[in-house]
Amino acid sequence: MIEQKTYHEIVLDAAKEVFETMIFMEIEPSDQASIDESALSMLGTITFNGDIEGCMAISLSWPCGQTIARNMLAMESNAEVSRQEVCDAVGEVANMVMGSIKSRLQDIYSNIAVSIPTVVTGRELNSTLGEDAEKVAVPVCLNEEFTAVFLLLYRRK
Repeated sequence: MIEQKTYHEIVLDAAKEVFETMIFMEIEPSDQASIDESALSMLGTITFNGDIEGCMAISLSWPCGQTIARNMLAMESNAEVSRQEVCDAVGEVANMVMGSIKSRLQDIYSNIAVSIPTVVTGRELNSTLGEDAEKVAVPVCLNEEFTAVFLLLYRRK
């Protein structure tokens, strides 16, 4: 069994790999207390099942999502991006980070199937997997400008 601290490290390492190589943004751990949860208005999620089941999510602000989309599309920092481009980019971030997490867990959980990502926007976004689920929250700072939280909700079968 993997300890909570190790899951935290797996999620952070996976997020760093994706953001530094595909999105060209620096990512550093952040103090949970410094995250303004009222500003987190987007949630990109992807579910998984098999030997372990659950959901991986990234919660972030709309301006952060716009920056991610611009970086992924190699656009200028002031270029207009559509709502669909932002949602597609955040969904792809969830997909890539979950893929990286899956590769890090393969030695322990060889059977993990991943769904397609979903993105929702709004206020007070919540996700639940039931009372017996474990939750790992990894707050991060992106480019010393934005905050986001990666969540891993899971339960072993």
